[in-house]
Amino acid sequence: MSIIENALGKLQRRGGPAPPARPRAKEAVRTPDGSPAGVAAAARARKFKAASLDAQSMERHCVLPQIKDERALRAYKILRTRVLQRMVANNWYSVAVTGSTVGEGKTLTAINLAIALAQDVNTWVFLVDLDLQRPQVANYLGMEFDRGLGDYLSGEASLDEILYNPIGIDRLAIVPNSRSIANSSELLVSPRMIELANALSEEAPRRIVIYDMPPLLASDDTLAFAPQVDGLLLVLAEGISARANLQKTKQLIGQTNMIGVVLNQSSESNDSPYY
Repeated sequence: MSIIENALGKLQRRGGPAPPARPRAKEAVRTPDGSPAGVAAAARARKFKAASLDAQSMERHCVLPQIKDERALRAYKILRTRVLQRMVANNWYSVAVTGSTVGEGKTLTAINLAIALAQDVNTWVFLVDLDLQRPQVANYLGMEFDRGLGDYLSGEASLDEILYNPIGIDRLAIVPNSRSIANSSELLVSPRMIELANALSEEAPRRIVIYDMPPLLASDDTLAFAPQVDGLLLVLAEGISARANLQKTKQLIGQTNMIGVVLNQSSESNDSPYY
């Protein structure tokens, strides 16, 4: 049973193991060059432009660390651990977070996954807003910045001008975007975009790169950019993700590496005070 078929089944029933990911030869996710983690890695990390975040906006959009619900916090920690395990096992670094259609929570999942990963003292993260038609990462964070990805792709800004360290979140750097861009799928495979992806992958200490991508059925952007990432993380929403859409999504994904499937907005919850 494929991982998509497993997700289809979960919309009607719970359970069923996820299939193993296919191995891919690359480096390890954490300190792949053998350098010590923690203080030594921090000393090697470049400092980017500081960017302030708005706590009220983050709380309104349910963004970490403004979430108070212990069940939600626990769920994101579990997601972080599962993603890290899958990426370490396959020596993967980059992941495109997408959905089948709008409203499934893929942007929130990308943001909170990136923040949760950065909370691990051995993990450094880039979060890139690559939804060029509906950029929302900066909006969710209430992030203030002057130049973003759109400026870089149009040749109006350099890479260093669009990289930001959010104040208060260590080990995370963000590439935001503030404007909708026409011909987005063409830009995603342009030499300038490939140059950006390569530059992020060469940063020291090596970082996990999280790309927030458009839904698969909304445009061809994610499929166009898929060869540049190690795997896809598919976000589905209970009550929103239609079975017919998931069947189409399964066909589109084809042989693309799948990191996993996130079932969002589930009615199931664990209210145990211990687990």
